[in-house]
Amino acid sequence: EWSDSGGDLARRFEDDEILTWVSLYWLTNTIGPSFRPYSDDYARPSKPEPVIVPTALAVFPADLVQEPREWVARRYALQRYTSMPRGGHFAAFEEPEVLADDIMAFFATIE
Repeated sequence: EWSDSGGDLARRFEDDEILTWVSLYWLTNTIGPSFRPYSDDYARPSKPEPVIVPTALAVFPADLVQEPREWVARRYALQRYTSMPRGGHFAAFEEPEVLADDIMAFFATIE
């Protein structure tokens, strides 16, 4: 459900990739800590300081959260907001070229 696979992970990922990720998290006992930022945000919502560093956000249609541009701009110095054509939570694995192009386009605008 976290990927842009239409429910068929084999469309987006090789079996060896999935087994590698699961093994890395499970065998190193780091699956719990990987969820901590999510649980911390829900358990103790905070009012963080605004981020003044130029910021970009790529929003992938199958990701878990679709942050509206207006919400992001309230806290960050948002310079680029891209609604991607495809991809999910694991965008760097699913759509590496699309993500890399967007990152490079953002940094090309930073002086």
